[in-house]
Amino acid sequence: MILPLCINPCYFACEQGDEIEQVRVLLQIRVKMEALWEDIYSDTTLLEELAPIAIDSALLQGVLMRTKASPNSSDVVNFAPLTLLPSPVPKALFEQAKSVQEDFNLLVDRISQDTDFLEKALSSTAKVDDFIQRLLKIQRQVKKEGCEQEVFLGINRSDYMFDCRDDGTPALKQIEINTIAASFGGLSARVPEVHQHVLKVLKKSEEASNILPNNPVEGIAWGIASSWAVYGSTSAVVLFLVENVQRNILDQRCIENELMKRNVRTIRRRLADVYERGSLDKDRGLFLDGYEIAVAYFRTGYVPQDYTEQDWEARLMLERSRATKCPDIATQLVGTKKIQQELCRPHILEKFLPDNPEAVARIRETFAGLYSLDTGEEGDEAVKAALANPDQFVLKPQREGGGNNLYGEELKAKLEECKDSEERNSYILMDKINPKTTKNCLLRAGGPVQISECISELGMFGVYVRRSGEMIYNEQVGHLLRTKAIEHADGGVAAGVAVLDNPYLV
Repeated sequence: MILPLCINPCYFACEQGDEIEQVRVLLQIRVKMEALWEDIYSDTTLLEELAPIAIDSALLQGVLMRTKASPNSSDVVNFAPLTLLPSPVPKALFEQAKSVQEDFNLLVDRISQDTDFLEKALSSTAKVDDFIQRLLKIQRQVKKEGCEQEVFLGINRSDYMFDCRDDGTPALKQIEINTIAASFGGLSARVPEVHQHVLKVLKKSEEASNILPNNPVEGIAWGIASSWAVYGSTSAVVLFLVENVQRNILDQRCIENELMKRNVRTIRRRLADVYERGSLDKDRGLFLDGYEIAVAYFRTGYVPQDYTEQDWEARLMLERSRATKCPDIATQLVGTKKIQQELCRPHILEKFLPDNPEAVARIRETFAGLYSLDTGEEGDEAVKAALANPDQFVLKPQREGGGNNLYGEELKAKLEECKDSEERNSYILMDKINPKTTKNCLLRAGGPVQISECISELGMFGVYVRRSGEMIYNEQVGHLLRTKAIEHADGGVAAGVAVLDNPYLV
């Protein structure tokens, strides 16, 4: 059976209207994707032999996480969940995602500088979402006092899926952009060698050589180290702000080790530690446990559960300091779903990128349909459409970390509950992406060795550094592929749903 895969003819080097050439290329890619690992997946005995080889390779390469039973101890660790083999990804869509990342970096940075836009766009959401309201309150206070921060560092990850609509055209569609605590840059750099090893065991050396090199950590560390250097004190350190439960610490250690190679010292502390022992000097320098902080890199602080009242005080102290925050609150707010939806409105992208119409076109091409649910006529129409066809949409709150979106009957039930109240302002509506499935074997500790119908999500890491008004670094620095079985509607690796993967370009 041939896997139905939609391919847009404009992605290929053939004249428009050359239907014979288009069909030939389409069939080649369909057959290649369907047949890529079919002989392996049909051999149950071979799968049972390959699984421990892949797991041992993951352990050797350091593709590791702490266990659920002991999330704050590295005495016992296990391999991070991953696929047995890399998943096929259309090369044209991968290259499109890669090419637009620097545009998104620039867009995020420019929006973060327009706090009036953020205030206006998030005003309705803030009325019913205390978390957004608290972030905006701190932003207002810092703006009133005057921003002391000179260097701005962005470490973003833009996530996509490969949509295939009824008209037969494929498209790269953005799911979200993560502007805070974008994870798995460390572990994703170690997965290629695992899949290369498995393919070599299968005597597929040519295929092994086609696995893409990937090292997001190098670019992430470069951005942090550059911000540290511009701060101007060799005795200052980089502060990793971390969660109380640190199961994914080894992903972060990869960045710490890369910074150590650059002679940049790091410390790990919680927001509670900043509240209890942090202080600002007269020049707004931030000090903690005797260390001067040059860069505060957040791997926490993206959901309400990350904060006590004392933690909010710590966040205010951090924002008031002249240390580089990654992200500062304005940049964190740019990553909200509401801002993602507002950017789909006519002329908004042009407002922030007036000098770059090509970038506007590239960014807009990745947008799925996004709709406001704010109380009023526009929101009423969106609610009506979603209730009539709930399977065509996704209901998204202003939350990060995965597992928050609502689909189908759950979407319908939630909208019925809040359609006549302002609570609906805390959500946006998005067209549901409909990717084609591929087969893979998802390896988890203690899990069965079996083939699943899967879908994948591609993330592109981007890093930028701005000093005052000058952008001194803006790069796409690597990628992340996560794959999950189709029975799971939402959730990532940390949530225990998706697994780490590599794209095999076809």
